[in-house]
Amino acid sequence: MVDILADAINTIKNNETVGKDTCVVADTKLVRSVLDIMKKNNYIEGYESYMQNNMPKLKVTLAKKINNLGVIRPRFSVKMGEYQKYELRYIPSKDFGILIISTPKGIMTNRDAKENGVGGRLLAYVY
Repeated sequence: MVDILADAINTIKNNETVGKDTCVVADTKLVRSVLDIMKKNNYIEGYESYMQNNMPKLKVTLAKKINNLGVIRPRFSVKMGEYQKYELRYIPSKDFGILIISTPKGIMTNRDAKENGVGGRLLAYVY
């Protein structure tokens, strides 16, 4: 596993597409932060942590509300005024999805980053 976030997002996307209720992903701070944002925006129902073969894992409960989900590679650097350019590229319409961004104030959505007036690096998109 080279990119744990990409592996987690692909696992969630594949299980959501197949119609499963839950899936298991690796437990890291970055994955937890992204899942917290997805839970806050009602894309997943929740997650719980457990140990499997001395490795921390997260069991994610899917809400079956995701149309598309993906990691943004390369992780573009975004300035405060450039959000609209990437929203047009990755989200199908206004107010129909979110970009997940790593900022100096923590991981947040594109809307929160605009409100706080910060730039950052693009991590993923969900709609």
